[in-house]
Amino acid sequence: MNDPRKNIIQKAKSWIKFAEEDLRMAEHALKLSSGCPCRLIAYHAQQCAEKYIKAFLVFNEIDFPYTHNIRKLLLLCGKDHFSALEEAEILTPFAVTTRYPSLDEDVSKSEAIYAIKIAKIVREYIRNMFEWK
Repeated sequence: MNDPRKNIIQKAKSWIKFAEEDLRMAEHALKLSSGCPCRLIAYHAQQCAEKYIKAFLVFNEIDFPYTHNIRKLLLLCGKDHFSALEEAEILTPFAVTTRYPSLDEDVSKSEAIYAIKIAKIVREYIRNMFEWK
């Protein structure tokens, strides 16, 4: 017999795997000695946070829409979780404005570093929520 909870855990772990790849990419790009792609660092930091939140939602069997809007995703997590991670909302614009020339906005190195910091806060908060760590 197939354990449905095991399948849910596996799906959540898949989201986490992708989130970790985004974080590694952001941290690696930050180390470039020249041509540091700050906008891409911010994008990958946003993606890390978004995917960790989606892992939490999958783990808790909460349906979510196709969106990059961190606020919308956090609201689905519940009031307590939203309050703890509310600051992550600032990452939302990096999901789109950093990827397209007509929408691009400059991202400073300090903003890129801060984006990684916020992604790590989301990461640690959510990792601590999982009972199968």
